[in-house]
Amino acid sequence: MDNDGKGWLVFAAVVLGVAGIMRIFDGIWAFRYKGAVPDHLQNALLGTTLKNYGWLWLIIGIVLILCALGVMARSQISRWIGVVAGAVIAVSAIWWMPYYPIWSLAYIGIGILVIYALVMEGGRQPVTE
Repeated sequence: MDNDGKGWLVFAAVVLGVAGIMRIFDGIWAFRYKGAVPDHLQNALLGTTLKNYGWLWLIIGIVLILCALGVMARSQISRWIGVVAGAVIAVSAIWWMPYYPIWSLAYIGIGILVIYALVMEGGRQPVTE
């Protein structure tokens, strides 16, 4: 193992942190967007305004960044939030497969690697005496 899996944990934390930053940018975009809103947004889950989606992405971004910091501190709750986030990354990329097959496969691979890193290497450190 590479220094008790620290390399894998750094990888997972960086991916989660970058994903969080990207979601914050998505939230900022949604707040600032002034163009036409699609007609079918009236039946959307979060209502008819993009500001609702902006808040959602902002909150998710903050959670992911805090999760990345928690993974580096070996927090178990952050570890399992990261596992769920990795699964969401991998599964959500499947819907983009017909449009962006290479990027979709890359996202699926990254999601699986994040799950691997957190499940295999993210456990509590053994107590050495």
